[in-house]
Amino acid sequence: MKYLFLCCFLWLAGSVFAQEKFPDGTPIPDWFADSRVTPVKELGGIYRITDYGVQNDSTLLQTEQIQAVIDKAAQEGGGVICIPQGTFLSGSLFFKPRTHLYLEKGAVLKGSDDISHFDVIDTRLEGQNLKYFAALVNAIGVDGFTLSGEGKINGNGLRFWKSFWLRRQVNPQCTNLEELRPRLVYIADSKDVQLSGVRLENSPFWTTHLYRCENVKLLNLSIFAPRSPVKAPSSDAIDIDVCKNVLVKGCYMSVNDDAIALKGGKGPWADQDKVNNGSNLNIIIEDCVWGVCHSALTCGSESIHNRNVLVRRCTVEHAQRLLWLKMRPDTPQNYEYIRLENITGSVVNFLFAQPWTQFFDLKDRKDIPFSYSSHVTMRDIRLDCDVLFAVKKDETQYKLSDFLFENLEITARKSGTIQKGYIHGLQLRNVVVNGVRLK
Repeated sequence: MKYLFLCCFLWLAGSVFAQEKFPDGTPIPDWFADSRVTPVKELGGIYRITDYGVQNDSTLLQTEQIQAVIDKAAQEGGGVICIPQGTFLSGSLFFKPRTHLYLEKGAVLKGSDDISHFDVIDTRLEGQNLKYFAALVNAIGVDGFTLSGEGKINGNGLRFWKSFWLRRQVNPQCTNLEELRPRLVYIADSKDVQLSGVRLENSPFWTTHLYRCENVKLLNLSIFAPRSPVKAPSSDAIDIDVCKNVLVKGCYMSVNDDAIALKGGKGPWADQDKVNNGSNLNIIIEDCVWGVCHSALTCGSESIHNRNVLVRRCTVEHAQRLLWLKMRPDTPQNYEYIRLENITGSVVNFLFAQPWTQFFDLKDRKDIPFSYSSHVTMRDIRLDCDVLFAVKKDETQYKLSDFLFENLEITARKSGTIQKGYIHGLQLRNVVVNGVRLK
């Protein structure tokens, strides 16, 4: 009996010690290890939209008809709104509790390119709560929402992109919000959400925006917006905005802006605004591939607190930056406990940390809010880049501290130097650049 007890104790102890941990040392919950896609048959009855009068016609706007199917499913206790093979044109759709969206292979939910077909609602954009246009697919307060299948959601963004760049020619200082355009998918105030399998493409604005959500899994998505022949402005693949427990796994992202951006508020008093209450906490990004993008992972430009961010086993192709820390001088920021590991591929800049001054506005504040980025680890990485260390030191605005570069094999085409004094407590362990081990 004593021997059995000892064996059980050692097994349990081994399990505890083997449990993976976030960068701050806290255990990673088992929830993150479960990447099973929820079968449609477990989600309720199937509401195939063509069974309710919706026509397979890519030129016929059918927002009201599709919304009526969603409402019917909700009234009958919930179910799966099924988009069959074909192309269906719509404006903003709003999913209700216990309703889900499934796109069959060959199905396309296509967004209208007329902004008047999108409702103006109370929503969240660029670190502020405001009245603006809804997304094509909206799930607000819909716990358990799933979006799945092998089909596509096509934002049909070309007309919006052309209009944006035309406006920029007339007014180079125009903001993103001044060119009226919808996002593709917006999920807010929801728990236990899963997006899987589908292709999200050609969004007029941000592609996938999560706000104040908890326990969200994005699995095996393909997210695309073009850089040419017309750039898709601000077409971020995934924007995580004041969320807790987010898993991004097995996704491909190629867009004309940041691939994954951690948001959360902006402005000199943003940390005191209740709409920004909370942090981006416990974010795991793994087994992903990044194509063209401004950055694989970005903290900012509107972001207050990000903690426990783990990026691992990913490939980067043609990204401008691997990690981008946007240090905004008009917003108090704290980016801490971030780890990138087991990354391969090619980028322009390995680490990019500099002031971000676009649309700088201190409002009534007299001093510069001070910001921090600390406990950042980049390890077990093999990359080609142009510049290894694109960091600007500005200790009137922010402090960078406790960074670790470990087991790096870097080919730097332009600059492989590291200014150690720019980061307090910077450690280099087995860092090889252009065949030379740095000390």
